[in-house]
Amino acid sequence: MPTLPEAFLKAPIAHRALHDDNIARAENNIAAIDAAIARGFGIEIDLQLSSDGVAMVFHDYALNRLTEGHGAFALQSSEALSTLRFKTGEVGVPTLKQVLDHVAGRVPLLIEVKDQDGAMGPSVGALEVAAAKVLEGYDGLIALMSFNPHSVAVLAELCPHLPRGITTANWEDEGAKLIPVDRRETLGLIEDYDRVGASFISHQWSNLDAPRVAELKEAGAHILCWTIRNPEDEAEARKIAENITFEGYLPT
Repeated sequence: MPTLPEAFLKAPIAHRALHDDNIARAENNIAAIDAAIARGFGIEIDLQLSSDGVAMVFHDYALNRLTEGHGAFALQSSEALSTLRFKTGEVGVPTLKQVLDHVAGRVPLLIEVKDQDGAMGPSVGALEVAAAKVLEGYDGLIALMSFNPHSVAVLAELCPHLPRGITTANWEDEGAKLIPVDRRETLGLIEDYDRVGASFISHQWSNLDAPRVAELKEAGAHILCWTIRNPEDEAEARKIAENITFEGYLPT
């Protein structure tokens, strides 16, 4: 089982790259990536799948919040997404390949594969396959994760040489209500950690004192956390987490 490289435990990791709250540098886009690289931060990015099967670097399931487009991301072709204008003025959702070529190993990349099942279930695979094809042969430091353990299990088969983890939470917020109750319980207890061959979790920072987090840490799991937005929360999170994912301020 590949473990998380030391580099992911050193420099703080910019959440969706070093964006500026989507004023001039859109999250997950090239300018934000360049800003993170310039400061030596690691970078977290998200993957969604275009309608023609291309792994694209974008967080949301819909276009409305970040771009001048509307509707579901998954209904758009990679060509259409490449010409989409962001509300920041930037043009084009980058593909994973474009981001890898651009970063070229300069900083570690923590890649979150967004759930494509809709309820953290087993209907996944297409995005993972698309990502694996692009990741093959990349020389830089990569770690893969997903909120959906089924996705992590598929990644274990496709990319057995890459470290993988589970993005985790207490599953008590409003968004969690979209997930079936029994599934929320399983996810909250991080029951799939061993099954998927994970070597780390990236956990909701405000829930780092959960007993299961302590249990995993004691067993040798690396503990990252999301999403820190000020120095005070960072100081608290670092009592347990080995590194942070951050946005909205610059860690020292």
